[in-house]
Amino acid sequence: MSLNRVVITSFIRITAAVLLGVLVHFGVAAAQTNAIQQPGGSPAPAQHSPSEMVIGGGDLLQVSVYGSDFDRQVRVSDTGEISLPLLGTVKVGGLSIGEAEQFVGRELARKGYFTDPQVSIFEREYATQGISVLGEVQKPGIYPLPGARTLFDAISAAGGTTEKAGNQATITHRSHPQQPEVVPLAYNGGSSVSSNVKVTPGDTVLVSRAGIVYVVGDVRKPAGIIMQNSRMTALQAIAMAEGTNPTAALNHSKLIRKTPEGQKEIPVPLKKILASKAPDWDLQPDDILFVPNSAAKSAGRRSLEAIVQTATGLAIYHPF
Repeated sequence: MSLNRVVITSFIRITAAVLLGVLVHFGVAAAQTNAIQQPGGSPAPAQHSPSEMVIGGGDLLQVSVYGSDFDRQVRVSDTGEISLPLLGTVKVGGLSIGEAEQFVGRELARKGYFTDPQVSIFEREYATQGISVLGEVQKPGIYPLPGARTLFDAISAAGGTTEKAGNQATITHRSHPQQPEVVPLAYNGGSSVSSNVKVTPGDTVLVSRAGIVYVVGDVRKPAGIIMQNSRMTALQAIAMAEGTNPTAALNHSKLIRKTPEGQKEIPVPLKKILASKAPDWDLQPDDILFVPNSAAKSAGRRSLEAIVQTATGLAIYHPF
């Protein structure tokens, strides 16, 4: 009786272990299949890093299976599909090269054409070979920079930034067009390392334009001044213009500012601001601070159009 009980107990334990192993096997396999495929045999969308290249419409792929005569060049359609022998039409758009290799291999094995196919996919030609560099660069355009490059490589290829360039760039990655990456531009010390991110063929780089404040009239050095960190005050602008001349009519200073209703003239108590008797004014991009000359009776009534025309002809001063 004791022996029979031992035999029955052992049999139950072995059976339970086998069943558990089968359940785990099929559960893992199902999870892997669901992670790779959607209904209909299409590859499921995957998350990629912004710098990882993915297959897109118009790319030319070389698809081969090691040890066989399965070797084809195929062009990816606008919908991300390719046509292969034995498989017909399969969708690889949006996958990385490694993911596409695994997907095609599984399909060949699932349909019984190969037992364990070693699929190789080589991207012979990207639909967009170059990187588009736009915005405040010397020579906007598309530059052929194959392989993994950096943001500074792309900007350098475009001749560098202009004097009106801001302190950030927006990168629209080919692999994630709906998730643009905003990168602060810094060229000194450790900050330049974090700014010099990777870019790949098909990406678009847009260098921002900095805000500019114009100081015109009876100042020592009329100029357009780049706003540091998107902030500047009236006192800072006057200081950048090396101060006012002795003949300046400070009480008649005014600000020309763009508004939804058009350009607007705003009186500025510059004399009181300089004497610390009134709070300093924050300026906005494209503001024009005009300081008239007291020697001319009509200086304070100088036309808005003439002031704006003078400002547009000024050289841009970059304080950093």
